[in-house]
Amino acid sequence: MAVGIFDSGLGGLTVLDAVSKAMPEVPFVYYGDNSHAPYGVRDADDVYNLTTAAVERLWDEGCDLVILACNTASAAALRRMQESWIPADKRVLGVFVPLIEALTERQWGDNSPPREVAVEHVALFATPATVRSRAFQRELAFRAIGVDVEAQACGGLVDAIEEGDMILAEALVRSHVDALKRKMPEPQAAILGCTHYPLMQDIFQDALGADVKVYSQADLVAASLKDYLKRHPAMIGAGETSTFLTTGEAKKVSDHATQFLRRKITFETA
Repeated sequence: MAVGIFDSGLGGLTVLDAVSKAMPEVPFVYYGDNSHAPYGVRDADDVYNLTTAAVERLWDEGCDLVILACNTASAAALRRMQESWIPADKRVLGVFVPLIEALTERQWGDNSPPREVAVEHVALFATPATVRSRAFQRELAFRAIGVDVEAQACGGLVDAIEEGDMILAEALVRSHVDALKRKMPEPQAAILGCTHYPLMQDIFQDALGADVKVYSQADLVAASLKDYLKRHPAMIGAGETSTFLTTGEAKKVSDHATQFLRRKITFETA
């Protein structure tokens, strides 16, 4: 048994890398649904069906706790899964919670009325499906008032990153930042609302300017998961080694993953 980490492709490796560094003693099973990536261009029902199938596969691997290291899945599927699908002895967590907590400086369980926070103008860079869902804006509105969120759908960026075309990826980042700034000239903070995007964090920061605080999810998720497992140690299980599974071509995915993390990663066929 281990902790499961799911993503539509390779972006969740940024989360895996952070949680592995924070908790080197914890084994993880990473599942990349590379054959169906990217999720960001799919409709909500499609994302839900693919996500539940992936989570069931991780349960089969003995992962009672699964992290959806995919903003599209967290935005389009998680609430529906939690309402009617997840059994009582399993847990599925998304990546929005630590981000909202950091931005609002309040715990998720704090049910006090929404209040003003430090920032008023927030740029959200995400996949088209995450932008359509308005999940980030909805969750933020429960906890904060007076925050203007301008969302930019970053079409094509996940595909470029998955293919390892960093020249195209950089060009797309700068193009999407330019488009966002035409709508919101002076954002105070920027959310990288896709776990692929931290791989381009330096480019986002350069394009946005040094005075914009860029929130990247990987480290926030790692800190949140470490705290959660401290409170729920039974969810760690008894596994000893980490495993990498993919629905895609294992060698190709392994090569790209090795390039991403700059260490040898070997995927097996899911």
